Amino acid sequence: MHTDLICSACNREYAAGPDEPWRCDCGHPLDFADQPLPRADDPPEFAEIDTRDGLWAFEEFLPVRRVVSLGEGFTPLTDSEQWNAQFKLDCVFPSGSFKDRGATTTLSRAAELGVETVLEDSSGNAGAAIAQYAARAGIDAEIYVPAGVKASKLKAIERAGATPVRVDGSRQDVTDACIDAVESGDGWYASHAWNPAFFAGTMTFALELAAQRDWSVPDAVVSPLGHGTLFLGMYRGFQALLDAGWTDEMPRLLGVQAEGVAPIADELHGGGDGRNDVADGIQITHPVRRDQILDAIETTDGDAIALDATATQDALDGLHRTGFYVEPTSAVAVAGLSAYRERGLIADDADVVVPLTGSGLKSS
Repeated sequence: MHTDLICSACNREYAAGPDEPWRCDCGHPLDFADQPLPRADDPPEFAEIDTRDGLWAFEEFLPVRRVVSLGEGFTPLTDSEQWNAQFKLDCVFPSGSFKDRGATTTLSRAAELGVETVLEDSSGNAGAAIAQYAARAGIDAEIYVPAGVKASKLKAIERAGATPVRVDGSRQDVTDACIDAVESGDGWYASHAWNPAFFAGTMTFALELAAQRDWSVPDAVVSPLGHGTLFLGMYRGFQALLDAGWTDEMPRLLGVQAEGVAPIADELHGGGDGRNDVADGIQITHPVRRDQILDAIETTDGDAIALDATATQDALDGLHRTGFYVEPTSAVAVAGLSAYRERGLIADDADVVVPLTGSGLKSS
């Protein structure tokens, strides 16, 4: 399955292949030209879904063929009385974060295209996921990371046999160094921000969630928002379910950013003066799919807010005390749920789902 690529900004199309561009000539990100939909008019009963296939149980929705897998997906959905919400535990993936959703599809496509080396830039989680799935695929990987990357994430990259490339400077400096290497022909860009195969994987969050809820969707989903990897993936998944006729509505998508590095929230509401270094995994100054994120917010009557370090740390402490051992960036979404309620944007009795995106083992 070699699905061609298209630019949503200028509609230019590119043929699929190992030498395909990593972005459009106009500078915008590329997406798959076609979104497959299932042949069945009605969704299956949950008992009919082979959950042992993980997220690949929804292969009919995916423009990527399964080649590289570690059994990822169908993460637990559990009630949380303390927050009057459901938590979807994407922190229990093989590499410890939701980024495995995109890693399995990205490395599957890389393997299918005959790619020999993949390059990725990451603050840690995406790099660890790409490294792990590259190891599964037998593909070389170089992961560009900040010089101060957390030891646990660096070790995960190294133990998988990938080559970490530590870069001094800002998170954007890390991306720039990786792109320079891609442009020099050092490898195929397996970017969680640019590569459309990654978003094909993260859209399965919505498919799983709807299936686990007997094909109903919540009133709202509150999630961390950096590059929009999960946020946009969810949006595309819920849209695909609507297009297939398997659901009949779209949840509000509500993002939460780290104060001080919150370009989407700042555009919607104006910037704050604080700085949230607790939620370090979403400190993205220039999300490459900014326009798509804003479109998803507008289409779903969603929103994005920025929270400070205190709110994030308080939520993290509360999660740990109630049995949810997650990393700090996961807690920003739970803090966001409380903030949205306090601001009257989510009713107290609303049906809300929050993804817990990364294991606490990632933060050591």
